[in-house]
Amino acid sequence: MDLAVEMREITKVFKKVAANDKVNFNLKKGSIHGLLGENGAGKTTLMNCLYGLYQPESGKIFINGKNVRIDSPQKAMSLGVGMVHQHFMLVRPMTVVENIMLGLSSKRGPFLDTDRVERELLALSKRFNLNLEPKAKIWQLSVGEQQRVEILSALYRGAEILILDEPTAVLTPNEAQELFGILRMMRNDGKSVILISHKLEEILAIVDEVTVLRDGRLVGQAQVTAETTKRDLTSMMVGRDVLFNFKHETLKTGATKLMVNHLGARNDKGLPALKEVSFSISAGEILGFAGVDGNGQKELCEVLTGLRPTTSGEICLNGKELNRSSPKTFINEGIAHIPEDRHKTGLAMNMGIARNLILKNFSQSGFSSRGLLNFRAIKKNAERLMEEYAIKANGVHTKVKDLSGGNQQKVILARELSSKPEIIIANQPTRGLDIGATEYVRQKLLEESAKGAGVLLISADLEEILQLSDRIAVLYDGQIMGILGRNASVEEIGLLMAGVRTEEVEVC
Repeated sequence: MDLAVEMREITKVFKKVAANDKVNFNLKKGSIHGLLGENGAGKTTLMNCLYGLYQPESGKIFINGKNVRIDSPQKAMSLGVGMVHQHFMLVRPMTVVENIMLGLSSKRGPFLDTDRVERELLALSKRFNLNLEPKAKIWQLSVGEQQRVEILSALYRGAEILILDEPTAVLTPNEAQELFGILRMMRNDGKSVILISHKLEEILAIVDEVTVLRDGRLVGQAQVTAETTKRDLTSMMVGRDVLFNFKHETLKTGATKLMVNHLGARNDKGLPALKEVSFSISAGEILGFAGVDGNGQKELCEVLTGLRPTTSGEICLNGKELNRSSPKTFINEGIAHIPEDRHKTGLAMNMGIARNLILKNFSQSGFSSRGLLNFRAIKKNAERLMEEYAIKANGVHTKVKDLSGGNQQKVILARELSSKPEIIIANQPTRGLDIGATEYVRQKLLEESAKGAGVLLISADLEEILQLSDRIAVLYDGQIMGILGRNASVEEIGLLMAGVRTEEVEVC
């Protein structure tokens, strides 16, 4: 077996906890290898050891059969190992060629040999169909093009082994397919690729083999064939079956709950972020919003929860206009909010579970009286909700910063959904969660819609949008490009996500 990478018995410990516990990993030359596991399984830690960001306590690493010590990213790159991180490391005001030359020595001494590098980059870009203009500035490029700059940079530095960490998290479906085409070309050229991804459809579509980690240990490594299923992979990841096909029946006679007409708003820089946005949500309906991050999703959620003022238009809940109302009014009228950033917006991280569960209603009768908190009632409320929402913790006073991401999200769900909301604004509700927690959150949203609540679901995960939504709105550059039925194809949605309206895309 001709191996590009062999990692033997890798152990990496943080604060007496083994993030990797004697993990073995093999990467064949000229293959694409998927690395799977729930959050905290040790995937990124293992790859950081391969890239030299971490040094393992024990174990051996072999590159092309040679035992090596990788004590820095520079050492990794000298051995032909490159890594494209989930968050790009590019200098936006600089050009493509300037970014790629950063840290490289020049053959012209103190003078930059940009002309030579530009010619070499053009040839390399053409070879792998990257379609990049070396003189373009980073800020002028789309997210997908910026990612290709990172890939081009790794290839220019001689990478024969490329690690990609969640590479499609910020891409449209069309951009993801273009990326897969590039990876296949790299494989055909003899290069070896490691793909870390939560999206099982992508793993099944692109990889040759897969390695699964669980709780820092190796669960297994297997060939991926046409017979391999998502259920096979998730069983290895979590040790049980996971629900993929959610049953959801819209209330056909549900009255309109939320009506938004010609909504406008500005972003934090004072520039237009929402432009003439109009839609409605009925009782029991889940309206999904698809789109690449940064196209107005954040501002839309903040406007609909009173956290950001509107510049035009109206918001009506059950016929009552809420424009320019305070967040407290939105809460009192029955709008629940599952925010994108649970650490900064959703939770008071240094407070306990019990107090986080009453953040929205601590002044209500039962939890306080004459300015004094009723600690017995607060504790009883927390115990009930922790049991109902399966929140795992040592007690009601455990600080939420000490909980796992899944349990932190359950605290938010318990607080928001226990208030029997009219409308639920859910922004990236499963982002950063593992498969088990993701399944739980999706099921809870479906349960609330079945009770008659309207749900506005914003997600960068197109699979999630397609699974849960009754209708799908596509947001691009602060505008709704179209609202499609639940049977819309990925291709239709992808075109709208890229800002392309065509005659073939039927908008309802």
